[in-house]
Amino acid sequence: QVQLVESGGGLVQAGGSLRLSCAASGRTFSSYAMGWFRQAPGKEREFVAAITWNGSRQYYTDSVKGRFTISRDNAKKTVYLQMNSLKPEDTAVYYCAAGTISARISDYAYWGQGTQVTVSS
Repeated sequence: QVQLVESGGGLVQAGGSLRLSCAASGRTFSSYAMGWFRQAPGKEREFVAAITWNGSRQYYTDSVKGRFTISRDNAKKTVYLQMNSLKPEDTAVYYCAAGTISARISDYAYWGQGTQVTVSS
């Protein structure tokens, strides 16, 4: 069992940066791949980035490649999403999730409550 709590969201101007954090509780955090997803108003939840259990590989959706970086610290039971060069279209609620390395929502068993990111133009 893993409980996830996101933080770090907020309001930022286009071109700015934010760093999201996702703190986990539970003893098995390091055994899970971690993912970040987002959901904009009126749209379906979509994959943003994922990282393997040991941090050796990262995956990104095309629209954030070169701008976002996912990382994790297993000792701190925390996964991060560094977001640079933010665009208004990045505005969404961002969720972290624990599961099997994948871009599919169904492959993640545990989810946080989400944190709002708003990018103004």
